[in-house]
Amino acid sequence: MTRQKPRLLIAAVAVLILGVLAWLVWPSTSSGPTVLKSATGSHTIQLSVDAPKLGTNSFGVEVTDQSGKPARLDSVTVEPVMPQMGHALSPVTAGQEGPGRYRAAETVLPMTGQWEITISLHGPAGTEQAVFPLLVK
Repeated sequence: MTRQKPRLLIAAVAVLILGVLAWLVWPSTSSGPTVLKSATGSHTIQLSVDAPKLGTNSFGVEVTDQSGKPARLDSVTVEPVMPQMGHALSPVTAGQEGPGRYRAAETVLPMTGQWEITISLHGPAGTEQAVFPLLVK
């Protein structure tokens, strides 16, 4: 009887590990973009990316002022950082698509895992930043 307890424990741990690994590598079933929101002192920022993935991604950024109107900014940059691995990539300047709407179309994420995406807003009142967590599978 005492020999079966370690075998059962090992089997239970193995099943748990397999379950976690399957969850991490299983294809995502979400059909829409990942959309995250944050606020700074003067702006509300919405970041969107279709199915964050290894390789080239396109980040959409919408910025509104405190009254909810599209923000007037000089520039917007997107900077991916992966603190756990020490990766800090060069900021990508987002091109303006319309009032308060920007896109960083050629943003490369060279590794899967947890990233932090820093959005920097540069405008007449100075620079503001917001950091968004993003899981890349």
